[in-house]
Amino acid sequence: MTTHTDDGHLVISPNILYFGTPVVLLTTENGDAGINLAPISSAWALGQVVVMGLARSSQTAHNLMERPDLVINLPAPEQWTAVERLAPLTGRHPVPAEKQGLYRYENDKFEAAGLRPEPSGLVRPPRVAGCPLQLEARAEGIRPDGTGGFLIVESRVLRVHAAPHIVVPGTDHVDPAAWSPLIYNFRHYHGLGPELGRSFRSETTRRAS
Repeated sequence: MTTHTDDGHLVISPNILYFGTPVVLLTTENGDAGINLAPISSAWALGQVVVMGLARSSQTAHNLMERPDLVINLPAPEQWTAVERLAPLTGRHPVPAEKQGLYRYENDKFEAAGLRPEPSGLVRPPRVAGCPLQLEARAEGIRPDGTGGFLIVESRVLRVHAAPHIVVPGTDHVDPAAWSPLIYNFRHYHGLGPELGRSFRSETTRRAS
């Protein structure tokens, strides 16, 4: 039951708090040298470290605890249908109890999603072709969250691959006017809207209109 506060807000109890986070496709290596491909919606960057939240029973979490190399692929908004094709799939066999009835096992997730792998340079898992940003990384810290149901993974980025059209020419800067991540906003997919302004720390020049 919702209630009002004195300032006019509603007090609510949403099932999830995915308040506009980027979608990430993670590639990790299975124990049989196969590749797992999984979408996640809890990831944020701090310097050269990307912090992620993973379901503890996921194949991705299982893989990273034994083989820490991974690629963090950031799809473009138009790739949301491929992401959604991955959403009901799991690389765990048998399917974990908490996922039964909602998820199904899939061995070749690239084929199931209509995506294609391409080789990485520094890590064994492949990159996802077509993703404008691909971060080769290594998990350096894995710990349970406060509830025990998730793992917090800290991954250090080793190499960044960027599509030429999203890079400011002659620099190492991603052009925010050219790059829009796929955003997962309360279980709906979105791209970015028009720019509203810029931080005083921005190092990219504004494009002429």
